[in-house]
Amino acid sequence: MRRILIIGIGAGHPDYLTVQAIDAMRRADLFFMPDKGAEKAGLNAIRLQMLERFVPEGGYRLVDFVIPARRPAATPEYKESVGEWRDKLEAAYRRLFAEDLQDGETGAFLVWGDPAIYDGTLRIIDDMRTAGRELEVEVIPGISAVQALAARHQITLNRVGEPITITTGRRVGEGEADGLSSAVVMLDNHQVFRRFDGEAEIFWGAYLGTQDEILIAGKVTDVAAEIVRIRAEAQAKHGWIMDTYMIRKPEKD
Repeated sequence: MRRILIIGIGAGHPDYLTVQAIDAMRRADLFFMPDKGAEKAGLNAIRLQMLERFVPEGGYRLVDFVIPARRPAATPEYKESVGEWRDKLEAAYRRLFAEDLQDGETGAFLVWGDPAIYDGTLRIIDDMRTAGRELEVEVIPGISAVQALAARHQITLNRVGEPITITTGRRVGEGEADGLSSAVVMLDNHQVFRRFDGEAEIFWGAYLGTQDEILIAGKVTDVAAEIVRIRAEAQAKHGWIMDTYMIRKPEKD
């Protein structure tokens, strides 16, 4: 039986690692390291720093694998393009487990943030098990960018009697959040927060938990242009960007 650990490593700061995550890292025989191209090499650099700090004795192997590119798609084709991408990634996982993970060994994925929030690793592994692949799986939760954002801006995720909505930039662009009093938005490559005006506030953060962290807050009408400019400059400088924000409208009487 091959064992797979899906370890949430938090939003970037090494101190976000839980004791449970550190213990799991020390049990792994090898770590699967995703290659997303030169522009996101910084993510693996942080993973390696965490391994050096929390598993200083070594004794593990590193196995690189290429993350396939996803076909750009308009909204009606979005789920189809994601399905194709997951099929390619599942094929890559099958090769990894067959060629690099020996029977009785434990392999680990170091997942950014929390494995349950907008990350496909757990779903792909679950599909493999449903299809008959014998894998023993353990999931370790992590501190997500959502939690880190709230902590860094010193805000709560919900107000009294209100739900918490976590959604994507694509869905916000389709108008999903227009009727909500607040929403946390992830995966927004087009800065769709500019659709909000009036008294709506934004609490924005990029590279949360890292030495390059950027925080901006204020009324959308006052800070939107600044966020767009700083975001573009940061992406050009680092070659990649991961950002999250909350939109919050005034409470109704």
